Amino acid sequence: RLEEFLKKEVDLELSTLPDFEERVIDFSEVEQLMNSINTVPAPCAPVINPQAPNAATGTSLRVCWGLFSDDTVECYQLCYKPVSNERHSDEQAEHTLKVKETYCTITNLLPNTQYEFWVSALNASGISPPSERAVYVTAPSPPTIKSKKIRSCENAALVCWESRDINPVDSYMVEL
Repeated sequence: RLEEFLKKEVDLELSTLPDFEERVIDFSEVEQLMNSINTVPAPCAPVINPQAPNAATGTSLRVCWGLFSDDTVECYQLCYKPVSNERHSDEQAEHTLKVKETYCTITNLLPNTQYEFWVSALNASGISPPSERAVYVTAPSPPTIKSKKIRSCENAALVCWESRDINPVDSYMVEL
């Protein structure tokens, strides 16, 4: 039977013409979804470390931070300002640095001064929220010995000095 059927000529003409609508399909939502899959999310907020011992001189501070996620980061934005009780002071100006690493040494600071630091992470998608703020303190300036006031005897010596710092110094260490 199959052989006989295949020998017959079959007329496949349709009696009515199909009527197709011209439709425009909107792929914008699909495109947005595909783009969101390929984009890197903005990073999470970094965590700034507390001041480490020996991380300060009289005019510089070494600030460190870290990321506790697998975020892609191109650079960091480190911000700082001196801590002051006075409002609207010129010394209250915020400074911003772009840094590639998770640490930075800031120079040209005032001795025995508190500075507030915070950091954000940046990538192609945007900027993270800022970290918590951390206060770092520069080392005090060495005191000036008043050589004209030095007195000594066989069993004792009197040495006087004065601090050149504006802020009070907690303590001094005298070495003999």
